[in-house]
Amino acid sequence: MRAMKNTISGLLRKRSELAGEIEATKDKLRQLLIDLDSIDPTIRIFNPDMDLRDVRPKPMPPRQGAAQGEMTRIIFAALRQHERMTAPELALHTMAARGMDTSDQGMRKTVTKRVMSILLHRRGRGVLQSEHGTEGLLVWSVA
Repeated sequence: MRAMKNTISGLLRKRSELAGEIEATKDKLRQLLIDLDSIDPTIRIFNPDMDLRDVRPKPMPPRQGAAQGEMTRIIFAALRQHERMTAPELALHTMAARGMDTSDQGMRKTVTKRVMSILLHRRGRGVLQSEHGTEGLLVWSVA
């Protein structure tokens, strides 16, 4: 009986979270429409003959955000499996685990920064430890 109450409580919390996210998205959409409606007359001041239907929407780049704790879980799984790894190695491992293009140098740099942030935070909490490796990079392991 208690397990069912916990399940229902969790589902209600998740439903509330999603409903809040929907409301925030509706508010953002409403503001974007207001902003767009403000820009159109300004464009017409400078070029009254312009047909704004010819202006195509600029596609948004895909978001590469990780779910909360996803990168940390991937990092810890890799460290348990390999025992010692550098931040760039962990970044490549994380990218591969998340299905990202590991040949994208810009994304590798971004993910390495995120991984390094997680590593430093966890070292500060005493969960991870680091030592200088042969290539001048820190080598990380579980404390």
